[in-house]
Amino acid sequence: MASNNHNNGCSHIPKKPKLSSSPSSFITPSEIQSEFSHHDPSVARINNGSFGCCPSSIIAAQQHWQLKYLRQPDNFYFNHLKNGILQSRTIIKELVNAEHVDEISIVDNATTAASIVLQHAAWSFREGRFQKGDVVLMLHYAYGSVKKSMEAYVTRAGGKVIEVPLPFPVSSNDDIISEFRKALERGKSDGKRVRLAVIDHVTSMPCVVIPVKELIQICREEGVDQVFVDAAHSIGCTDVDMKEIGADFYTSNLHKWLFCPPSIAFLYTRKHPKGSELHHPVVSHEYGNGLAVESAWIGTRDYSSQLVVPAVLEFVNRFEGGIEGIKKRNHETVVEMGEMLAKAWGTHLGSPPSMCASMVMVGLPTCLGINNDSDALKLRTHLRDDFGVEVPIYYRPPRDGEVGPVTGYARISHQVYNKVDDYYKFRDAVNQLVQKGFTCTLLTD
Repeated sequence: MASNNHNNGCSHIPKKPKLSSSPSSFITPSEIQSEFSHHDPSVARINNGSFGCCPSSIIAAQQHWQLKYLRQPDNFYFNHLKNGILQSRTIIKELVNAEHVDEISIVDNATTAASIVLQHAAWSFREGRFQKGDVVLMLHYAYGSVKKSMEAYVTRAGGKVIEVPLPFPVSSNDDIISEFRKALERGKSDGKRVRLAVIDHVTSMPCVVIPVKELIQICREEGVDQVFVDAAHSIGCTDVDMKEIGADFYTSNLHKWLFCPPSIAFLYTRKHPKGSELHHPVVSHEYGNGLAVESAWIGTRDYSSQLVVPAVLEFVNRFEGGIEGIKKRNHETVVEMGEMLAKAWGTHLGSPPSMCASMVMVGLPTCLGINNDSDALKLRTHLRDDFGVEVPIYYRPPRDGEVGPVTGYARISHQVYNKVDDYYKFRDAVNQLVQKGFTCTLLTD
């Protein structure tokens, strides 16, 4: 018989986790260097946003869980896995200020979470709860895999997808709010319903912190059925509070900015009197027992990345201010480094500091000749292979009538392992290219 126990079959609820501490001595620079000594020392790794990072102590904790499984799989499954995942969910619940642990499911990544939410939208179209032509709204800068999921689930099921065009560079939240309102008006034209709005919290490329609370409030006022926040970058990078944000669904990766090994994300599903109809796309024995329970067992696999969250909490609490202190210092430093680079190249940042978190878009010199997406990718490869700099490059098409626009932007990240020399190395590499008269036309595919 299906059980409604969302605690994954375990009656024991872990104690409320301690989210900050006051150690007698905080982690030292040399200890930070040791924690990340497995990083390639020849590379200026200023791209934490793409894949995150995992300290050595957490890798050791992960290996402990892997060996526990390999030593005696049955004992691991029956006596450790369920309670371990519940403990991780409980910590996440406190970190994001959710109302109840039932609202937190652990999945592989934000892409999986998007598939769960959009799969439900597809069923709603096919089963007649939504009408053909009803609208799902998303930002133009939505992550590529989310756009593909829209195509696979919503469009195929008969929904109409409307993208919100966003300006870049962007100067204020008002620019985004204005475009969002216009898109909502288009979606509601012809008497159609806007069934779901998919909103990024921190867009990927270009990276901008989106005013999610304001946009969700607009959705409520305009009668949008539900809101899903794709916040792949958010936890550990910007403020995340489920009660304040007010979304129906919210997801974030823990392997990007919260030091977990790949891959792990949470999916928040706001508790509803009628219950949740979301299901994991991989159907296994727990189907029908609630999304959190379904997600906690999708067959034999490595669950170790989902079990190290307590160890990660211990790690971040070694830093002054815990995760809040890390976020604050990352933000301040990445803005400082971005402004340093922009000054060196005579360019600008892609958004004001208030719309940045731990990543910043920095304009590249126009003489580099970044004229399309291919140029951006080739330049990124050239910087990696010839200069030992890992940084994503974004191509921004010029607007009509623009004269000498900046069309190439670098997305720089800052995490605790980064040093000022990483950014100087990037600055000097670009300066060297400029001095040599380099343009992207010199690079072959």
